[in-house]
Amino acid sequence: MATKAKAVETEISVTEVLEGEMTFCILGTSPFICNRMSQKAWHELLAPQKKTAADKAANMKHEPLREFRDSPYRMAAADAPTVLAVLPSMFKQAMGTAALRIPGVRKTEILQLVNVQWDNMPVYGLPRVFMAITRSADMNKTPDVRTRALLPEWACRLTVRYTKPIIREQAVANLLASAGRISGVGDWRQEKGSGSYGAFKLVSADDKDFLRVLKLGREAQQEALDNPVAHNDETDEMLAWYDVEVKRRGFKVAA
Repeated sequence: MATKAKAVETEISVTEVLEGEMTFCILGTSPFICNRMSQKAWHELLAPQKKTAADKAANMKHEPLREFRDSPYRMAAADAPTVLAVLPSMFKQAMGTAALRIPGVRKTEILQLVNVQWDNMPVYGLPRVFMAITRSADMNKTPDVRTRALLPEWACRLTVRYTKPIIREQAVANLLASAGRISGVGDWRQEKGSGSYGAFKLVSADDKDFLRVLKLGREAQQEALDNPVAHNDETDEMLAWYDVEVKRRGFKVAA
């Protein structure tokens, strides 16, 4: 006669998962190019409007100074320490990209185990007008001129939360430091290959260069936005030509 097997009790042990938090002082080692999509582009995506030949003839395709002022992310609060902002998610994505180049680390794990705040965070530094030839995403790679704000010197503080004990403090710091060299943030960054903008390093809170850039806050940034200065000679020449050309054609553009 068969006998019924006795149930074996098994104890399940689950490791406690905790969340750690670290704040890093970040100092740019190459200029940061702002890459926020303009309100004009948002409007075209939200409510597309087909332009006729008459519409195109009656309006200038570009307004460089408007595009310059539209390209940075902004701090919403009036009492924020800066006018300009960056997305914390830029740095998380940079860490994910760096994970692809470092043995023993997986991008998916890093993106799941590392968290950053969602809201914009202040970035310090003076914006300058930067114009460059770019290629559109169409089949013919049509050339165009893009005007963006560029910060020759920049700095910010980034708070990173991570899952313990799966990932440790030193691993987070090492990965973020590597991301500053391998990936970078913003437009034309190191990750893209052709450019080397947006690179950064981790510094101590009392680093003299970090403290110097922190002085370039809200008041200085607003002054730089109200009275734009060209980043290089090429941009200066293009702005001067544009100013003469729009007047010759009888258009009015943003001051």
